Amino acid sequence: MKRLLPLALALAAWAQPRYDLVIQHGHVIDPANRIDAVMDVAISGGKIARVASNIPAAEAKKTVDAKGLYVTPGLIDLHAHVFGYSGSIHPDDTALPAGTTTVVDAGGSGWRTFDEMLEKVIKHSKTRVLSLINIVGHGMVGTTFEDNTEDMEPEKTAAKIIDRRAYIVGIKTAHFGGNGWTAIDRAIAAGNIAKVPVMVDDKIFTLTGRTSKEKLLGKLRPGDMHTHVFNDRQLEVVDRVSGKVQPYMAEARARGVLFDLGHGGGSFLWPVATKAMAQGFYPDTISTDLHSSSIMMAESDMANCISKMLNLGMKLPDAILRSTVNPAKSIGRYPEIGTMGEGQIADVAVFRLRDGVFAYKDAWQHKYLGKQKLEGVLTVRGGEVVFDLEGRAAKEWNQ
Repeated sequence: MKRLLPLALALAAWAQPRYDLVIQHGHVIDPANRIDAVMDVAISGGKIARVASNIPAAEAKKTVDAKGLYVTPGLIDLHAHVFGYSGSIHPDDTALPAGTTTVVDAGGSGWRTFDEMLEKVIKHSKTRVLSLINIVGHGMVGTTFEDNTEDMEPEKTAAKIIDRRAYIVGIKTAHFGGNGWTAIDRAIAAGNIAKVPVMVDDKIFTLTGRTSKEKLLGKLRPGDMHTHVFNDRQLEVVDRVSGKVQPYMAEARARGVLFDLGHGGGSFLWPVATKAMAQGFYPDTISTDLHSSSIMMAESDMANCISKMLNLGMKLPDAILRSTVNPAKSIGRYPEIGTMGEGQIADVAVFRLRDGVFAYKDAWQHKYLGKQKLEGVLTVRGGEVVFDLEGRAAKEWNQ
């Protein structure tokens, strides 16, 4: 009997499922690992355990059938608003249904207010929340503060970044309505001290004394990001007379400046986007600038932003690259996020790509009829199913 006990234990261990969850039969697009094929994804202990063909269902405690669907790493929204800004929204309500498992709050908090954001938002969200801290100490709380150069303190901003590196991944400067380069210069000074990138959202109106060309070639460093790429108020990508992409845009990209979509409620215009993309000038990263207005009228969640890119000529693998690997690298978090490599955190998104006729709107509420639409079906964050549109991970209830 004693001799049989080890054998019995070995058989029992062998019979136990190896994985917590297996997503089967989906078309996996994982640019980080050069996968673009029908595969199964196994998850165990909150990590990606295996990506392979035909992982047996018997090896999983739970399976999800993703046949006919696309399976990708959880998306990374590089420009969202979840704190400080008057239009901020809770990330779990809007990110997870769109397959977004990481959002980066773009400037809502400054060095004075980041710890409040940490306690009120970051620690209470299933979505991973990171931060581009504002160069303005009070954060994105209106013109009175955002035009106050006295509250733009590089040393104190950098000190907060260094103290909270687990959460703060860069610096944001936005909405400065004064003249000259003070806001950008001080943001870059803080970035140099803390060794992090800067995201710029900056007016180029005639009376500001700023131009897109000088900003991109004379101010921004390699790795810095300019958001709102398809809005001609923050950035003149397309010459307003000729309709051609400005030559200095290619020059800026060649020297390492990154261009972010930053759709939002006022920063994505069909006349700019269609011309730029037709000439091959795609955004390096796809992001939403999601807030209470843009989620409703412009419908700028990640799935819709990707859909707009698809309808303007971008291929789905390229869009997923710009929504996973590229943003992860831009904030120094690759391969921690942005990949389904074995051993990495199990952040996974499952999508349906529909064919038909779909109406999309830009920031001016101009309509564009597209032929494809990407829709979130299921989202896994850290190995846990956190959104399940069709109950694919749910147990059957038999009446």
